[in-house]
Amino acid sequence: MQTTPDPLPGLPAPIASYFTHETTDPAAVARCFTDDALVVDERHEHRGRAAIEAWNAAAHNKYTFTTQLLAAEPDGARTTVRAKVMGNFPGSPIELRFRFTLADGLITRLEIAP
Repeated sequence: MQTTPDPLPGLPAPIASYFTHETTDPAAVARCFTDDALVVDERHEHRGRAAIEAWNAAAHNKYTFTTQLLAAEPDGARTTVRAKVMGNFPGSPIELRFRFTLADGLITRLEIAP
């Protein structure tokens, strides 16, 4: 599991860190988020750092995947990252939109959807 090195200059630090660690270190992923952050993925909500760490660890245990960052669209506190995700999951490869909301240097919300 790996993420392509950041080809997107200017990506906010917590988002860059999220993609750096998303396939290798669930604890580091969780540290990118506020204590009460929310992740919405596959219509499931994961609230708080412990739940986010567990969600990321479960993804590692279930799938092997690679994320290729394609584009970033900043809009104030929100940044949408378009990425191609490839791996051993149904529907691979798929292009996803990662919609991040930031506050005080951390991610407060992440929604992942096609």
